[in-house]
Amino acid sequence: MSSDITPFRIEIPQADLDDLQTRLDLARFTDELPDAYGVSVSRVRRLAEYWRNGYDWRAWEARLNAYPQFTTDIDGQRIHFLHVRSPKQDALPLILTHGWPGSIVEFLNVIEPLSKDFHLVIPSLPGFGFSEPTTESGWGNVRTARAWAELMERLGYDRYGAVGNDAGSMISPEIGRLAASNVVGVHVTQIFSFPSGDPAEFTDMTEEEQAAMGVLQQFWEEMGAFNTLHSQQPQTLAHALADSPVGLLGWNVQLFDFDLDDDFVLTNVALYWLTGTAGSSIRFYYENAKAAPQPAEPTTTPIGLASAKGDFQSIRRFAERDHKNIAQWHTHGTGGHYAAHLATAVYADDVRAFFAGLLKG
Repeated sequence: MSSDITPFRIEIPQADLDDLQTRLDLARFTDELPDAYGVSVSRVRRLAEYWRNGYDWRAWEARLNAYPQFTTDIDGQRIHFLHVRSPKQDALPLILTHGWPGSIVEFLNVIEPLSKDFHLVIPSLPGFGFSEPTTESGWGNVRTARAWAELMERLGYDRYGAVGNDAGSMISPEIGRLAASNVVGVHVTQIFSFPSGDPAEFTDMTEEEQAAMGVLQQFWEEMGAFNTLHSQQPQTLAHALADSPVGLLGWNVQLFDFDLDDDFVLTNVALYWLTGTAGSSIRFYYENAKAAPQPAEPTTTPIGLASAKGDFQSIRRFAERDHKNIAQWHTHGTGGHYAAHLATAVYADDVRAFFAGLLKG
């Protein structure tokens, strides 16, 4: 392992936890009309009350610290990551990438089953969690993918797979594009391929494809405000998120489904709060929105989809335009957006089978 890599342990000062407790004690809640128009006061109140009187950060801190963690500087940015090696010395390494408002916590449940067969590298995105706030502009999908390729090289891995959810589903294919000779395959839970505007793309769409388009349209019309604000004025929102844990909770919980357990939701939110990365994390959207257009050539590294009902519904005809080597297309009946957490066995089996098929071939 490179000497530029430093062992890391999470040790949040008690003073920071005491300050959080005080802020939760003094929380002011907004009013609302019956239709709520967003995340309801009752949901935020309930989660805030559990955060005050039941949630145990130290227990989750200990769970995270049970796995080897490290930091390294890449392209001027501190990068934090878990690195869990398989007992199989010749196991294929995987780099697993989370999104917003998730974190490395997304993958905690799959570490044990996947590490039986794979070496796992699970980094915190630049500007997220213990990777600390970004110190300069430009940290979007492509720069992050380039940093991940450098991280894997620094760890001595010259042949590996890229796995992602949410933002990780955009970054992982870019790793395959940038390091095609090193990446054996890309496994994602969403393929974010959208209509280009060419009317021919809508010819003979199946009922299933039309339904997926309807889900996409409904999401952007009713839930897409976060993306617009993050992409246009993240700094304006950051002032509120940095000052109020309940405000941060209310904002981030809009993309945490109701079937997620409270501890999972609060650990993700607490991680942003305790590391001061609520504002820098949402800059990720701005960086991608303002980034120079990338070449339109499709990816050629084998890509596998493990979608879940209730999540973003990828449309294959658009995906095949952007990715010329789709090796797997699965839709599971369980899991939602955080499948690695909610449907751990199904997710782990899908990842394992995808890479086993590539290595066998």
